Amino acid sequence: MSAKSKVTALDINPLDKLEDDLEGHFELCREKLGFVPNVFVAYAFDNTKLRAFMDMGVDLMQGESGLSKLEREMIATAVSVINHCHYCLTSHGAGVRFRSGDPEFGEMIVQNYRAADLDARQKAMLDFTEKLTEHPDKIEEADRENLRKAGFTDRDIWDIAAVAGFYNMSNRIAAAADIRPNAEYHYMTREKTS
Repeated sequence: MSAKSKVTALDINPLDKLEDDLEGHFELCREKLGFVPNVFVAYAFDNTKLRAFMDMGVDLMQGESGLSKLEREMIATAVSVINHCHYCLTSHGAGVRFRSGDPEFGEMIVQNYRAADLDARQKAMLDFTEKLTEHPDKIEEADRENLRKAGFTDRDIWDIAAVAGFYNMSNRIAAAADIRPNAEYHYMTREKTS
């Protein structure tokens, strides 16, 4: 097996048997996506770490929120652009293409969100995400107030920060372990659907 065909550069073997709930989640991925995302496979050496990662990620991206699922994918992508995270740029870029139904929009978010046709709400959200990722020590009340003026509640601001924070952590682990994106992500939603 060549180094580039491995899921990660680290030689950490997955468990022989995942706990039933985790195996069920892997099966759901196979049914819905046709594959198990490599980031989950990379964590499969430890049931506790895999469960914690999956629970937090699923809650942030799929749970109740004033942010749309597309907006959450946009945040994950914007963070990954700044961090140059190959895995997350590939996977969340595919997520933006899927959620928006527009491959051009997805590519613009991956390349430079300022090139995309964003409404004022989305622009404020991604500007805040960028500042939080690059200069978290510079966030101040004016930044939160700018989000409120764009229509976000304080709970929404928490969710923006939580998604951005989670993907900053995830990007760093993916970079350290050189987690490789599933090839399937490159081909997802490449035709406009809306």
